[in-house]
Amino acid sequence: MSAIDDLRQTVARLRAPDGCPWDREQTHRTLARCLVDECSELLETIDQLDLPHMREELGDVLVQVVFHAQLAEERGDFDFDDVAREINEKLVRRHPHVFGPGHLDSSAEVLVQWDAIKRTERQTAGKSETSVFKHLPPQLPALMYAEAVWKQVEKKQLGAPGMVDREKIRELGTVLTEETLGRQLFELAAAAQAAGLDSESALRQETSRVVRDAKAAWDAANPQG
Repeated sequence: MSAIDDLRQTVARLRAPDGCPWDREQTHRTLARCLVDECSELLETIDQLDLPHMREELGDVLVQVVFHAQLAEERGDFDFDDVAREINEKLVRRHPHVFGPGHLDSSAEVLVQWDAIKRTERQTAGKSETSVFKHLPPQLPALMYAEAVWKQVEKKQLGAPGMVDREKIRELGTVLTEETLGRQLFELAAAAQAAGLDSESALRQETSRVVRDAKAAWDAANPQG
């Protein structure tokens, strides 16, 4: 058997009637926090390029995937093979320039093609876009949420009076380095705490304002019916 088959059997054994009491109590919801924790620990090893430790943490993340698949298999919903098969088919389908006759020369071209294929898939499945912004998981940290929203604002050239100062953003981008960015973010977080402010909440609220303004401007420029 392969190593992944051994792991699947181990998890199934832990979930068996005579298996581990803790593992038998778990559900998709109770494991959610474990996944966040394990991903955070993996990210730390990636930041440090600690490859031996990274291998261990990748295993911890893989256990989460196998565990969720085992829970689903017990209910008759799907199994690990279904998960692997679906993502493999998606990768092949969205890379016709690799697995088909097409050819692309740049990452930018790949991203444009990826989005086009994704839109076609959603239309085929009857999933029309109901908002100018694609859905973003509410659990995203505020900084990642802000980055994802700005990416969509720029990609679709969204705007509204007073929504964002693009010129200021461009000017900041020309002088920022990873070191200065980290220092300024830390100083802002420290100043917020000294002032009794919640920097996570403040950034999330500001990003939500940008989303509301962009949506309003988009709806005004693209009236339905």
